Amino acid sequence: MGMQVVRFNQNGKEQWGVVTEERILVLPNAYQSLAEFLEQGIEEARKVKETGTDETVSLADVELLSPVTKPARIICQGTNYATHRSEAGLDAKRAPFNLFFSKADSALCGADSEIVRPEHVKLLDYEIELGLIVGGNITGPVEVTDDNLHQYIAGIVIVDDVSARDVQFTEGQWLKGKSYRTFAPTGPFLYLLDPEEVPQIHNLELNLWVNDELRQSANSCQLLYKPAETLTELSEIMDLSKGDLILTGTTGGVALNITPEVNNRLADSTLTAQQRADIIIESQQKNNERYLKEGDIIRCQIKSPDGAIDLGQQRNKVVAASKEPVGL
Repeated sequence: MGMQVVRFNQNGKEQWGVVTEERILVLPNAYQSLAEFLEQGIEEARKVKETGTDETVSLADVELLSPVTKPARIICQGTNYATHRSEAGLDAKRAPFNLFFSKADSALCGADSEIVRPEHVKLLDYEIELGLIVGGNITGPVEVTDDNLHQYIAGIVIVDDVSARDVQFTEGQWLKGKSYRTFAPTGPFLYLLDPEEVPQIHNLELNLWVNDELRQSANSCQLLYKPAETLTELSEIMDLSKGDLILTGTTGGVALNITPEVNNRLADSTLTAQQRADIIIESQQKNNERYLKEGDIIRCQIKSPDGAIDLGQQRNKVVAASKEPVGL
């Protein structure tokens, strides 16, 4: 049986712990990063889970932090569910290639953190995703299969891949449109998988609500490009390290809804940036009330159908960006 691990802040001190019911069994050592925890802390966590510890705290009394820590590579898969491909104006069938992009690790924030909408962003969107935590260093091509996937994936997390659609589609810059600070609520739990649980990656229920309205609902079995083949392909391209994060894509139900006609208009290379912006904003704001606004509450939940694997629940409020200067 796997375990739920949290990274948290209590009285200004960052610590790690194992969750049991509504309490945290605090680990004796404070690991400086997820990579360090994966390298040195897993056995300690297992021991604490089995034998207990003198120090425990309530989940309700601490600030839960992102279990993924900086620095980390965040590699994302795009349009990896048929339903999301359709609402993006694409053919619903599996694409002939795996679409990859990256997201800045400075976007990471906690499962209860506020999501800050930059003042210029008009089309703020949500995307629930299953996040894979890399458990072993990859420095060259490897063949990953469902049988050896446990050697490369240490655990799984919830991530909301918050997206500024007007930036993403106007400028064609996915990194920029998805990397503003607070655009990656992560956690609350890092679920460390036992090897025999790894096949359950293919049978997890993903649900996202906005103001208690269910917007996204899917099962990870619907992923078009599966984790094993994705890791195999990534290993042919780049290095991956313990603690890196792979986002497997989102399902249908986001605010974005682009028709093929709009996609064709945007493909016109003669358009100016302003013309492109006008097309995307007009097409998305017309009869579409689903984009996020200040005060909206987004809840995300991922778990197995039987509840044995539970990644917890995010609850994030959208707020306006402060106009005060930062870093002075």
